[in-house]
Amino acid sequence: MLLIPAIDLRRGQVVRLFQGRYDREKNYRLAPLEVAQKFVEAGARLIHLVDLDAARTGEPIQLELILKLAREVKTDLEVGGGIRNLETISQYLEGGISRVILGTAAHKDPELVEAALKKFPKKIVIGIDARKGQVAVQGWEEGTEVDAVELAKKYDRPEVGAIIYTEIERDGALQGPDIKSTMRLANAVSVPVIASGGISSIEDLVRLKKEAGEKIAGVIVGKAIYEGKIDLKEAFSALSE
Repeated sequence: MLLIPAIDLRRGQVVRLFQGRYDREKNYRLAPLEVAQKFVEAGARLIHLVDLDAARTGEPIQLELILKLAREVKTDLEVGGGIRNLETISQYLEGGISRVILGTAAHKDPELVEAALKKFPKKIVIGIDARKGQVAVQGWEEGTEVDAVELAKKYDRPEVGAIIYTEIERDGALQGPDIKSTMRLANAVSVPVIASGGISSIEDLVRLKKEAGEKIAGVIVGKAIYEGKIDLKEAFSALSE
Protein backbone atom coordinates (compact mmCIF):
# COMPACT_ATOMS: atom_id res chain seq x y z
CA MET A 1 0.00 0.00 0.00
CA LEU A 2 1.56 3.26 -1.18
CA LEU A 3 1.74 6.07 1.37
CA ILE A 4 1.08 9.42 -0.34
CA PRO A 5 1.76 12.61 1.66
CA ALA A 6 -0.44 15.58 0.79
CA ILE A 7 0.15 19.29 0.27
CA ASP A 8 -2.97 21.46 0.12
CA LEU A 9 -2.34 24.92 -1.33
CA ARG A 10 -4.26 28.13 -0.78
CA ARG A 11 -2.92 31.57 -1.67
CA GLY A 12 0.45 29.90 -2.32
CA GLN A 13 0.69 28.56 1.22
CA VAL A 14 0.42 25.13 2.83
CA VAL A 15 -2.89 24.77 4.67
CA ARG A 16 -5.33 22.13 5.86
CA LEU A 17 -9.10 22.39 6.06
CA PHE A 18 -11.36 20.68 8.59
CA GLN A 19 -13.95 18.51 6.80
CA GLY A 20 -13.35 20.54 3.64
CA ARG A 21 -14.61 23.76 5.24
CA TYR A 22 -12.90 26.91 4.01
CA ASP A 23 -13.87 28.70 7.20
CA ARG A 24 -11.93 26.08 9.19
CA GLU A 25 -8.51 26.57 7.64
CA LYS A 26 -5.17 26.15 9.39
CA ASN A 27 -2.15 27.80 7.78
CA TYR A 28 1.09 26.01 8.65
CA ARG A 29 3.36 28.86 7.51
CA LEU A 30 5.51 26.44 5.52
CA ALA A 31 7.09 26.84 2.09
CA PRO A 32 5.52 24.31 -0.33
CA LEU A 33 8.86 23.47 -1.98
CA GLU A 34 10.56 22.79 1.35
CA VAL A 35 7.68 20.59 2.47
CA ALA A 36 7.79 18.59 -0.76
CA GLN A 37 11.55 18.14 -0.53
CA LYS A 38 11.25 16.88 3.05
CA PHE A 39 8.64 14.38 1.89
CA VAL A 40 11.06 13.13 -0.77
CA GLU A 41 13.88 12.85 1.77
CA ALA A 42 11.58 10.73 3.94
CA GLY A 43 10.98 8.36 1.04
CA ALA A 44 7.85 9.61 -0.76
CA ARG A 45 7.40 8.10 -4.23
CA LEU A 46 4.28 10.18 -4.96
CA ILE A 47 3.05 13.49 -3.50
CA HIS A 48 -0.60 14.58 -3.61
CA LEU A 49 -1.16 18.27 -4.40
CA VAL A 50 -4.48 20.13 -4.19
CA ASP A 51 -5.19 23.65 -5.43
CA LEU A 52 -7.90 24.63 -2.94
CA ASP A 53 -8.47 28.01 -4.59
CA ALA A 54 -9.12 26.33 -7.93
CA ALA A 55 -11.45 23.78 -6.34
CA ARG A 56 -13.84 26.63 -5.58
CA THR A 57 -13.35 28.80 -8.68
CA GLY A 58 -12.51 26.33 -11.44
CA GLU A 59 -9.50 28.46 -12.36
CA PRO A 60 -5.95 27.01 -11.93
CA ILE A 61 -4.85 29.63 -9.40
CA GLN A 62 -1.73 27.76 -8.23
CA LEU A 63 -0.68 26.44 -11.65
CA GLU A 64 2.68 28.24 -11.83
CA LEU A 65 3.60 27.21 -8.29
CA ILE A 66 2.64 23.60 -8.97
CA LEU A 67 4.63 23.48 -12.22
CA LYS A 68 7.61 24.89 -10.33
CA LEU A 69 7.28 22.04 -7.85
CA ALA A 70 7.15 19.59 -10.76
CA ARG A 71 10.45 20.98 -12.07
CA GLU A 72 12.27 20.99 -8.74
CA VAL A 73 10.90 18.05 -6.72
CA LYS A 74 12.53 14.72 -7.55
CA THR A 75 9.53 12.43 -7.28
CA ASP A 76 6.15 11.94 -8.93
CA LEU A 77 3.41 14.49 -8.26
CA GLU A 78 -0.33 14.25 -8.75
CA VAL A 79 -2.55 17.33 -8.69
CA GLY A 80 -6.24 18.00 -8.21
CA GLY A 81 -8.56 20.87 -7.48
CA GLY A 82 -10.69 22.76 -9.97
CA ILE A 83 -9.36 21.11 -13.12
CA ARG A 84 -12.23 21.68 -15.52
CA ASN A 85 -10.81 21.72 -19.08
CA LEU A 86 -8.40 19.85 -21.34
CA GLU A 87 -6.08 22.86 -21.61
CA THR A 88 -5.34 22.83 -17.88
CA ILE A 89 -4.92 19.05 -17.90
CA SER A 90 -2.43 19.35 -20.74
CA GLN A 91 -0.53 22.17 -19.01
CA TYR A 92 -0.06 20.04 -15.92
CA LEU A 93 0.85 16.78 -17.62
CA GLU A 94 3.09 18.36 -20.24
CA GLY A 95 4.69 20.47 -17.47
CA GLY A 96 5.93 17.48 -15.50
CA ILE A 97 3.00 16.46 -13.30
CA SER A 98 2.65 12.68 -13.30
CA ARG A 99 -1.13 12.52 -13.16
CA VAL A 100 -4.17 14.77 -12.82
CA ILE A 101 -7.20 14.26 -10.60
CA LEU A 102 -10.68 15.01 -11.93
CA GLY A 103 -13.38 15.30 -9.28
CA THR A 104 -16.19 17.72 -10.09
CA ALA A 105 -15.65 17.04 -13.81
CA ALA A 106 -16.13 13.30 -13.25
CA HIS A 107 -19.71 14.04 -12.20
CA LYS A 108 -20.56 17.18 -14.18
CA ASP A 109 -18.52 16.87 -17.37
CA PRO A 110 -18.03 13.22 -18.41
CA GLU A 111 -17.21 14.36 -21.96
CA LEU A 112 -14.11 16.12 -20.62
CA VAL A 113 -13.10 12.98 -18.75
CA GLU A 114 -13.52 10.92 -21.92
CA ALA A 115 -11.35 13.33 -23.90
CA ALA A 116 -8.69 13.36 -21.17
CA LEU A 117 -8.61 9.57 -20.90
CA LYS A 118 -8.24 9.27 -24.67
CA LYS A 119 -5.36 11.77 -24.80
CA PHE A 120 -3.67 10.79 -21.52
CA PRO A 121 -4.50 7.15 -20.64
CA LYS A 122 -3.41 6.09 -17.13
CA LYS A 123 -2.58 9.74 -16.35
CA ILE A 124 -6.11 10.59 -15.18
CA VAL A 125 -7.26 9.84 -11.64
CA ILE A 126 -10.94 10.07 -10.67
CA GLY A 127 -11.50 11.87 -7.38
CA ILE A 128 -14.68 10.82 -5.58
CA ASP A 129 -15.46 12.86 -2.47
CA ALA A 130 -18.51 11.90 -0.45
CA ARG A 131 -20.60 12.69 2.59
CA LYS A 132 -22.40 9.62 3.93
CA GLY A 133 -21.82 7.87 0.62
CA GLN A 134 -23.12 10.66 -1.62
CA VAL A 135 -20.84 12.60 -3.96
CA ALA A 136 -19.98 16.25 -3.24
CA VAL A 137 -18.46 18.61 -5.83
CA GLN A 138 -17.25 22.21 -6.32
CA GLY A 139 -14.66 22.07 -3.57
CA TRP A 140 -17.02 19.89 -1.50
CA GLU A 141 -19.43 22.81 -1.14
CA GLU A 142 -22.17 21.34 -3.37
CA GLY A 143 -23.89 18.08 -2.50
CA THR A 144 -25.49 15.65 -4.94
CA GLU A 145 -27.69 12.58 -4.71
CA VAL A 146 -25.17 10.51 -6.66
CA ASP A 147 -23.96 7.35 -4.91
CA ALA A 148 -20.16 7.23 -4.69
CA VAL A 149 -19.99 3.56 -5.62
CA GLU A 150 -22.17 4.06 -8.71
CA LEU A 151 -19.92 6.89 -9.88
CA ALA A 152 -16.87 4.71 -9.32
CA LYS A 153 -18.37 1.92 -11.42
CA LYS A 154 -18.84 4.38 -14.27
CA TYR A 155 -15.07 4.87 -14.41
CA ASP A 156 -14.02 1.29 -13.78
CA ARG A 157 -11.93 1.13 -16.94
CA PRO A 158 -8.30 0.19 -17.70
CA GLU A 159 -7.36 3.66 -18.95
CA VAL A 160 -8.21 5.21 -15.54
CA GLY A 161 -5.06 5.52 -13.43
CA ALA A 162 -6.80 5.23 -10.05
CA ILE A 163 -9.79 6.32 -8.01
CA ILE A 164 -9.23 8.43 -4.88
CA TYR A 165 -12.05 8.06 -2.38
CA THR A 166 -12.41 10.69 0.34
CA GLU A 167 -14.95 10.56 3.13
CA ILE A 168 -15.32 14.31 3.72
CA GLU A 169 -16.47 14.12 7.33
CA ARG A 170 -13.23 12.31 8.21
CA ASP A 171 -10.95 14.65 6.27
CA GLY A 172 -8.81 16.80 8.54
CA ALA A 173 -10.64 15.46 11.60
CA LEU A 174 -7.97 12.94 12.72
CA GLN A 175 -10.68 10.45 13.64
CA GLY A 176 -9.38 7.45 11.72
CA PRO A 177 -10.26 6.34 8.18
CA ASP A 178 -13.70 5.15 7.12
CA ILE A 179 -12.52 1.68 6.17
CA LYS A 180 -16.03 0.27 5.71
CA SER A 181 -17.08 2.86 3.11
CA THR A 182 -13.72 2.73 1.35
CA MET A 183 -13.84 -1.05 1.09
CA ARG A 184 -17.43 -0.90 -0.19
CA LEU A 185 -16.20 1.18 -3.09
CA ALA A 186 -12.96 -0.75 -3.63
CA ASN A 187 -14.80 -4.07 -3.78
CA ALA A 188 -17.05 -2.72 -6.55
CA VAL A 189 -14.27 -1.85 -9.03
CA SER A 190 -11.06 -3.23 -10.48
CA VAL A 191 -9.32 0.14 -10.85
CA PRO A 192 -6.75 0.82 -8.07
CA VAL A 193 -8.41 2.67 -5.17
CA ILE A 194 -6.63 5.16 -2.92
CA ALA A 195 -8.06 5.93 0.53
CA SER A 196 -8.15 9.50 1.83
CA GLY A 197 -9.40 11.20 4.96
CA GLY A 198 -9.06 10.69 8.70
CA ILE A 199 -5.64 9.06 9.09
CA SER A 200 -4.38 10.08 12.53
CA SER A 201 -1.58 7.65 13.39
CA ILE A 202 0.73 4.95 12.14
CA GLU A 203 -1.65 2.50 13.81
CA ASP A 204 -4.41 3.73 11.48
CA LEU A 205 -2.17 3.02 8.49
CA VAL A 206 -1.27 -0.47 9.68
CA ARG A 207 -4.93 -1.26 10.42
CA LEU A 208 -6.01 -0.05 6.99
CA LYS A 209 -3.35 -2.17 5.30
CA LYS A 210 -4.30 -5.23 7.35
CA GLU A 211 -8.04 -4.92 6.74
CA ALA A 212 -7.83 -3.83 3.11
CA GLY A 213 -5.24 -6.33 1.93
CA GLU A 214 -4.61 -5.83 -1.78
CA LYS A 215 -7.88 -3.94 -2.36
CA ILE A 216 -6.47 -0.53 -1.39
CA ALA A 217 -3.52 0.55 -3.51
CA GLY A 218 -2.58 3.63 -1.52
CA VAL A 219 -3.49 6.05 1.24
CA ILE A 220 -3.21 9.85 1.38
CA VAL A 221 -2.05 11.45 4.61
CA GLY A 222 -1.99 15.17 5.33
CA LYS A 223 -2.90 16.75 8.64
CA ALA A 224 -1.43 13.98 10.80
CA ILE A 225 2.00 14.75 9.33
CA TYR A 226 1.72 18.49 9.91
CA GLU A 227 0.42 18.01 13.45
CA GLY A 228 3.33 15.74 14.33
CA LYS A 229 1.16 12.67 14.86
CA ILE A 230 2.91 10.72 12.11
CA ASP A 231 6.64 10.62 11.42
CA LEU A 232 6.82 9.98 7.68
CA LYS A 233 10.00 7.86 7.76
CA GLU A 234 8.54 5.67 10.50
CA ALA A 235 5.28 5.36 8.58
CA PHE A 236 7.03 4.21 5.40
CA SER A 237 8.96 1.68 7.44
CA ALA A 238 5.83 0.38 9.19
CA LEU A 239 3.98 -0.13 5.89
CA SER A 240 6.92 -1.91 4.28
CA GLU A 241 7.04 -4.56 7.02
